[in-house]
Amino acid sequence: MGRKIFVNLAVKDLNKSVEFFTKLGFTFNPQFTDENATMMNAAEDIHVMLVVEHYFKTFTTKEVADAHTVSEALIAFSSPNKEEVDAIFNKAIEAGAKPNIEAVDHGFMYGRSFQDLDGHIWEFFWMDPVSMEEK
Repeated sequence: MGRKIFVNLAVKDLNKSVEFFTKLGFTFNPQFTDENATMMNAAEDIHVMLVVEHYFKTFTTKEVADAHTVSEALIAFSSPNKEEVDAIFNKAIEAGAKPNIEAVDHGFMYGRSFQDLDGHIWEFFWMDPVSMEEK
């Protein structure tokens, strides 16, 4: 098996989080879902474990960050075009997310970010493939 990425995020209400991310087009693996957590399929080899806060605390001796008041991470996903960036951002806002910062447009790169129901920051961005070519 090749290397995969599993991002674990603490959530207050698992059902509300699943409903929110379903509206954005994400799917979940029922084999890894119970009342404490669910595995959200973000990409072929990238999964996000949404873990209820009280259960999340069993995996660490540190305080769990309140993502509404501190930045713990910025989770960024590439998009094939600017239109998808805007579409996902708009779906997120309609589903209850809060805008994070204004859209960033550098010409060769465009991105928008939002805070989910628990304050985690998600960014979707497009980058011109020509600008990514090695020179």
